[in-house]
Amino acid sequence: MSKPTLLMIVPTKWSDLWSSSLDAVTLKVHGRDAYAPDSIDYVLSFRPPPGLLKTLSNLKAAFSLGAGVDGFLCDPDYPKHVPLVRFVDATLSIEMAQYVLMQVLIYHRHQRLFDAMQKSRTWRQMVLPRRTEDTRVGLLGLGEIGSFAALRFVELGFAVSGWSRTRKELPGVKSFAGDGELDAFLGQADVVICLLPLTRKTAGILNAKTFAAMPKGGFVINVARGAHLVEGDLIAALDSGHLSGAVLDVFEEEPLPQTSPIWSHPKITATPHIAAISQPAIAAQFVLDGIAKFERGERVGNIVDVETAY
Repeated sequence: MSKPTLLMIVPTKWSDLWSSSLDAVTLKVHGRDAYAPDSIDYVLSFRPPPGLLKTLSNLKAAFSLGAGVDGFLCDPDYPKHVPLVRFVDATLSIEMAQYVLMQVLIYHRHQRLFDAMQKSRTWRQMVLPRRTEDTRVGLLGLGEIGSFAALRFVELGFAVSGWSRTRKELPGVKSFAGDGELDAFLGQADVVICLLPLTRKTAGILNAKTFAAMPKGGFVINVARGAHLVEGDLIAALDSGHLSGAVLDVFEEEPLPQTSPIWSHPKITATPHIAAISQPAIAAQFVLDGIAKFERGERVGNIVDVETAY
């Protein structure tokens, strides 16, 4: 029996990281290898070129390299009959939780102030102005990663809430749901962390209206997608003093342009999309397991509803 053919649509320099882990399939790398479109059974990518997938007439399924699938669904010609599988890995949830926990603790414990005091050789002990249970952490998105992170904040003693499309039941987490409860959620969160999937409804959700609904001195963390944030609105809210700071790991344009004001803004911490990174060997096994199930006609988990994008 011949091996299924998997087309990887990634920067060609990535292909060597994957080749040794994908020997159970016939591997083709878009832009490097010649292939007949009708010979492709499966696709693995993060953001395939618009229109390409519809040319693969025998495509059985597409696998995303990340938990998000907006890179596929931004293509208006995505063949909606083709199952789209998002990558799920407990390691990514842990790494993302580590990242947002670190950033919230830096905010809560005023570490930036102590960094400045060290530079100026200032010794001044002080009581933190707010107890842990009085710092209100709000998560936009309570999917697998958001729920995992929310429970870690609960364990540390923070007041935790979450907003999602439908009501969630998580111990110690106050749940807000739907458009009608978004402003109420924002109004009681000192820190807002965006972990939403990117859809037509969530694009631009971090905007001037959102920031105005947050308490004065609020803090924003975006680790979801750059398109969730209206960058100009964030800078305006920071410059006005309404927001006290922000951490961004994702951006409208990546790499972040050298001309972006984010690089030098004193109230923004920027990192280069590294909050959580898929390990090639783990992701490859996830894909191979999925392909094997498709080939056997078995049910495959983590298939995305292409209409809702999650």
